[in-house]
Amino acid sequence: MASAVKLFPSGVRFDVVGYGCTSGSAVIGADRVAELVRAGCETRHVTNPLSALVAACRTQEIKSLSILSPYVEPVSEHLRRVLADEGIETPVFGSFNIGVEGVVARITDRSIVEAAMALDRGPETDAIFLSCTNLQTLDVIPRLEQALGKPVLSSNAVLAWHMKSLAGLCPLS
Repeated sequence: MASAVKLFPSGVRFDVVGYGCTSGSAVIGADRVAELVRAGCETRHVTNPLSALVAACRTQEIKSLSILSPYVEPVSEHLRRVLADEGIETPVFGSFNIGVEGVVARITDRSIVEAAMALDRGPETDAIFLSCTNLQTLDVIPRLEQALGKPVLSSNAVLAWHMKSLAGLCPLS
């Protein structure tokens, strides 16, 4: 990771650098991700989808999530443990159980919507989280929010919001 970050323009001080992998953030840990990024470039803030999700949950007072994941079970379970350590419950969970990263980006909007709708049909959780930066979620979020009547967060959406917030371009609320 540090060698990849060293490809950034030298002599530039970034407001925020985002590491774009949710499962990687869970496995590596936010502190280590920040350390590796800072070893390759100068930045005021480092974030990742998992840290961004935790910040979004705290800002929106979300205490429990339904999670839709593309990951295999060990990766999904690790993600859920990290969230539990942050005080975020994940009582409702579903996965596409995909072990090949390149396949995740090809999951269709229809499949995401159908899986999310089947997963989260009640008031058991405060919001739903569509995990993985390779999951194509932008177009499905408004449809799911309307159908489910609750916030729908995704790895990319929370990462973009957190980066803007840390850069001072929007409030953290």
